[in-house]
Amino acid sequence: MNLSALVPLPPQCEGFKRNRERFVPEKPGCYVLTTFSNVVLYVGLADNLRRRMNGHLDDPTKTSETKLGRAVLFHWIESPDTNKIERTWMNIHLQHEGVLPLLNKVYSPTHT
Repeated sequence: MNLSALVPLPPQCEGFKRNRERFVPEKPGCYVLTTFSNVVLYVGLADNLRRRMNGHLDDPTKTSETKLGRAVLFHWIESPDTNKIERTWMNIHLQHEGVLPLLNKVYSPTHT
């Protein structure tokens, strides 16, 4: 599924690289990891978007090549209502693809 199908569309984006983390805010929000062509690989929520991005950069599962491509972009929306947005994005992905995003393992939000 392409990022453009998400509602609301995350308005911010940075490269999913260590040298770009300083441009990601230390605020709560929801985020999406995508390939270069904006194929959604992972949907998540965080109390601190920058810390969460760094955690994913330390996770070989999130940084390795997948059958859909490698995660190279980190898109986000700042919001205190993270559960609602994440659930909406997960439901949209389920409606389009019939499954969770490739790198998501569970369908229940957890704050990190």
